[in-house]
Amino acid sequence: MIELAANRYGKAAIRIVRVGRDTTPHTLRDLTVSIALEGDFTAAHTDGDNRHVVATDTMKNTAYAFAAEHLTGAIETYATSLARHFLEESQVDRAIVNVREHAWHPIDVAGQPAPDAFVRSGEGTRVTTVAVARDGMVVEAGVEDLVVVKTTRSAFTGFPRDRFTTLAETDDRLMATKLTAIWTYGSPDLDHDRVWRDARTTLLETFADHDSPSVQASVWIMAKVMLERHAEIEEVRMVLPNLHHWTVDLSTFGLANDRQVYVSTTEPHGLIEATVRRSEIG
Repeated sequence: MIELAANRYGKAAIRIVRVGRDTTPHTLRDLTVSIALEGDFTAAHTDGDNRHVVATDTMKNTAYAFAAEHLTGAIETYATSLARHFLEESQVDRAIVNVREHAWHPIDVAGQPAPDAFVRSGEGTRVTTVAVARDGMVVEAGVEDLVVVKTTRSAFTGFPRDRFTTLAETDDRLMATKLTAIWTYGSPDLDHDRVWRDARTTLLETFADHDSPSVQASVWIMAKVMLERHAEIEEVRMVLPNLHHWTVDLSTFGLANDRQVYVSTTEPHGLIEATVRRSEIG
């Protein structure tokens, strides 16, 4: 017997820009939105029957329309409203909305924010994924592509060696990464903007303050502190590509290089991932 297993469909990479002109300076919201629906769509796959299939073009248009009315606060609020709208369709069991917000800030002109000119921020992308089902909802938030570097207090020693190992041990290296940190809230009822700002601040402060024996240890240390400081967060999922910086050999030129000049490489790179969560056993 052959049967249809898990399936979903939706609209991805919906680009939305909303300008708020009722304040000075103006506000500029720049989003990339993806929508996915799960539910009773078997007939569409097996019989070509589209009676229950909400067109993905309709999803796109709905995202634009909801941006006009609901994109006035946190992206979590906007995503929740959008997901709940699609759950009104009886054939939909679960609606998942992912939002990435690309930050813009007013340009500083002689110490004052320009009223209508902006510069794109490079300090990572705020993200959220809201999944709404008939028996509840899950809200994830976080940051992607947050580029950080430690110029000292990072080490990597004591690892196994075999005939293919060429990496030298070091107790003081440069560690750089473009990290992703996604955290899950225990309850969706909170001040999303405040909690997100506080969690991101904790992430950066902990990265700056700790001594790192490895990238794996850094993941644990940062996530553990986030859980300790923020009761709203139930788990933290982190992805840290290790963007290598190799010390350049300047001895050929008769020059010393005491960890001053590096060559930066992005490929290949190490990739360290882990989820840290609250234990179910108190």
